[in-house]
Amino acid sequence: MDWTASLHGLIGGVLIGLSATWLMATLGRIAGISGIISGLIGTRPNGDHAWRFAFLLGLLSGPVLVMLLGFGNVAAEPEAVIGAPAGGPGLMLLAGLLVGFGTGIGSGCTSGHGVCGLARLSWRSFVATLTFMLMAIITVYVVRHVIGGGA
Repeated sequence: MDWTASLHGLIGGVLIGLSATWLMATLGRIAGISGIISGLIGTRPNGDHAWRFAFLLGLLSGPVLVMLLGFGNVAAEPEAVIGAPAGGPGLMLLAGLLVGFGTGIGSGCTSGHGVCGLARLSWRSFVATLTFMLMAIITVYVVRHVIGGGA
């Protein structure tokens, strides 16, 4: 068993939990990434763009910071921050659009429902997270065994 990868996952999970708790404790906000992004690009008259921008900047700078500190990276190539898309840029763009559409229909994303909602024992978030996971399982099965792509 690769204990290093497990330790990295544990540390990452703790940091996600701490950031969600901090955001709720300080601003009373749910750390749902799709809601944070939509609030940042949407028109909000109450001027809450600063915390949204700071949260996203922290989220995006995490992998770079991990690499700069010498803890490895999330890509297979040592000099890359992230790996190349498995299905190519077009498929990645389509997948991103579908995820964005899905978060709109589900009134939230995996971070909002799966991390924050489940921690609050929300029944709605439980159903949403179960739906996310079921769709992910079906997608992986279809791509790997029906279409025959990916490893």
